[in-house]
Amino acid sequence: MLTVLYEDNHCLAVAKPAGLLTQSVPPVPSLEALAREYLQQRYGKPGRAYLGIPHRLDRPVSGVVLFARQTTSAQRLAEQFRERQVTKVYWALVEGRVQPPAGTWSDWLLKLPDQARTQSVPAETPGARAAQLDYRVLAGDSETTALEIQPATGRMHQIRVQSAARGWPIAGDAAYGARTSFGPPAALKRDCIIALHARSLTFLHPIRFEPITLVAPLPDYWRDTAFQAISCHASNPGT
Repeated sequence: MLTVLYEDNHCLAVAKPAGLLTQSVPPVPSLEALAREYLQQRYGKPGRAYLGIPHRLDRPVSGVVLFARQTTSAQRLAEQFRERQVTKVYWALVEGRVQPPAGTWSDWLLKLPDQARTQSVPAETPGARAAQLDYRVLAGDSETTALEIQPATGRMHQIRVQSAARGWPIAGDAAYGARTSFGPPAALKRDCIIALHARSLTFLHPIRFEPITLVAPLPDYWRDTAFQAISCHASNPGT
């Protein structure tokens, strides 16, 4: 069932489950297909409902995904993402104890040819692109650390690579060196999920130009992590 976080005539925001592609070619399941089906059923729209896709989340990642329901909205939202006017906040559970408790990570990343992988490389490497994010520690112990991350750039697998490059891979992310599993077991490697969640997204409404912040609840399988208490406190700030 699709979890809708925001909806009007111009935008549709939903919570993407981990393990599901944001976009794919039918008949491969995708969040885009679910969103189209939702709109067709809700509004009785004949044919294929329009959906613009200004950004995506990696398959093993959960959290907020924003769609546009009109071409003008799609163009304006795409521009906001391209010009880095959208604030994205992620929650991640990483292996190891992150120090210092807050800071900035700056790297140069290179997408590997013919592979769905990115690696950290020297700045002078041909094709390398700058990547930067800010982080702060929310909780942790000697084995794991709960991080809040705000990327300033949007490179492929950026958070995953930058964290792993410092010896703190995201839990469950075996592709980048994680030793621990995360979430429900999966029969296929491609269906494995990782402890990275797109917690919130702040953007300007494409027509009214008012700021909107959308927050995606944590999936149930995060309940035994440090984020459970953090999420509950955020939902009940007076407690």
